[in-house]
Amino acid sequence: MTYAFPPGGLPDQSVSPEGTAVFTPAYAVLPAVTQRDIVTSFLPGWTGMRMWVLARPMSGFAETFSQYAVELSPAGGSDAPEVDDEVQSVIFVAAGQVTLNIDGARHVLDAGGYAYIPADAVWTIWNDSDAASQFHWIRKRYVGADGVDLPEAFVTSDREVAPIEMPDCDGVWATTRFVAPDDLRHDMHVNIVTFQPGGRIPFAETHVMEHGLYVLQGTADYLLNKDWVPVEAGDFMWLRAFCPQACVATGDVPFRYLLYKDVNRHMPL
Repeated sequence: MTYAFPPGGLPDQSVSPEGTAVFTPAYAVLPAVTQRDIVTSFLPGWTGMRMWVLARPMSGFAETFSQYAVELSPAGGSDAPEVDDEVQSVIFVAAGQVTLNIDGARHVLDAGGYAYIPADAVWTIWNDSDAASQFHWIRKRYVGADGVDLPEAFVTSDREVAPIEMPDCDGVWATTRFVAPDDLRHDMHVNIVTFQPGGRIPFAETHVMEHGLYVLQGTADYLLNKDWVPVEAGDFMWLRAFCPQACVATGDVPFRYLLYKDVNRHMPL
């Protein structure tokens, strides 16, 4: 299994700048072709890293999360990657290998590896291999609830968690759920959604949950608000609450995306 990641580099001067990138009041699409070297950032307290900021909280748009794509050179990483002890994280490895230490427990993750890191955890992340590593990093400020325990850190992988088929869809639509939907300790889910070629969301989902969708594999026609947008591996879709969405998987390989959503809490008033 392979997982898409920003291509970096820079197109040559013969390439037309016209493309499918779009930002609207309801959604944004950042195609892979826009994720180039000149739009990377670097964080204090890290060595041998660069990152693409794909999403950040924006008032009046999507307000609950940030999403990065991070590349580490060999020996790159950080002993203090998170500067806010109220923020939880999910790390999903796209390529290479990273070594995570979470509250004293050491974990080595390769492609497809998944880690949930709760708020206030003490953790480090390093690339101890001889090749570059690439991972997706989703961050959200944790919202606690009375009588609900704090979630614990865990490490797993795409290979270890069986996808759950959606009902009445003949197996063409399934979700890899790394957290049980009714586990109220968690106020965000980061899942992988898979459609077989021709599979679809057969209605326009319209709901309160914000989304970040990074296409890991395949192609689809994706409905965003009133617009059908073709997307492919490496494209990122960013949706505010109540943006209608649906999709039809195209091509001859499964269409898969990493999906963030906020869940299981009262709406702030």
